[in-house]
Order: sequence, then C-alpha cells, then structure tokens
Amino acid sequence: MTVEETTLKGCFVIKPNIFRDDRGLFFESFNDKVFKEETGIESVFVQDNISLSAKGVLRGLHFQTGRFAQAKLVSVIKGKALDVCVDIRKKSETFGQHFSIILDDIEKTQLYIPKGFAHGFLALDENTIFSYKCDNYYNKSTESGILFNDKTLNIDWRFPEEKLIVSEKDQVLPTFEAIVNAK
Repeated sequence: MTVEETTLKGCFVIKPNIFRDDRGLFFESFNDKVFKEETGIESVFVQDNISLSAKGVLRGLHFQTGRFAQAKLVSVIKGKALDVCVDIRKKSETFGQHFSIILDDIEKTQLYIPKGFAHGFLALDENTIFSYKCDNYYNKSTESGILFNDKTLNIDWRFPEEKLIVSEKDQVLPTFEAIVNAK
C-alpha cells in the first residue's frame, strides 16, 4: 500500500495494492506496521461503523470534542462517495481548510482523518456502503458538527444542492464561525 499526506497536516490517503485475476481480487485493506512507518502515527481502532446511503445522501460534517475526539479511517465498500474533511484545529497551519476525495469500491482508496477534523461524505451511487474505523468510542454528549453548506468553508459537493438528501439534524448544524467562536 502507498500512503500520501494530503494538503492537510496529518491527513493521509492510503492506496492498497490490489491483485486482480479471473477469480476476482485480493488486497490488504490495512497494515498498521506500514501505516506507522509511513506516518509516524500509532493507530488503535476501537470501533467500526458502517452506513448504507442512497444516492444524494449527505452525512456531515460531524466531529466529537474533547477527550472523545476521534481519528477515523474511512473507505467505501460498495458504490462511490465524495469524502470531505475540514481541519478545525485552531493551532494548525491548515486550520479552516478542507480536503475532498472520491472514494469508491474499485480503487479501494482510504482516507485517514486525524482528531480535530470535521468529516462528512456524499453518496454518489445508490446503496453506497461506507466504512469508518474510529480510534475512540462514540459519545453522544460530545458530538457536534458544521453546516454542510457553510459559506466560509465553501465546499464544492459536486452535486446539485436541491437534490441533496440531508437529515434534519444536519440541516441545522452550526456554522464554521459559530464553532470557532465557541471553542
């Protein structure tokens, strides 16, 4: 597998070596030793989550705060999604910047998102199955988020906004400015 840092410090794209033949394919989806050698990060994932989404479903931008902050390793098992993460670490040189990537079931690319980032994705295919490996447990009392169409962040979701399917909860998340001023 290859590991490349994105434009955001501590955020990495992981591309597996895929072996295909007439029987199908095989790939190593994660190797902690290689990941640590390439990034210097010791990963300990304690919770795996799976979501199934229809085309046009946008989930995010979510994060947990304080001692319940989570680093995530995300991938698409089936279908295709636009994955987006936002650096909300105030002392980071990339604070307020975002990174986006298409994740799909063909390339099997993954994205490692460190603690201190908001995260969301948009399902681009019907029945997209999205996987999240988390290094901390879900804690409802520390969950937060940023409005997906925040004007300051100006994220291009590459999809008509009027066709997005967004939960009521995600439609009323605070703006980036409100989150920054609350911290």
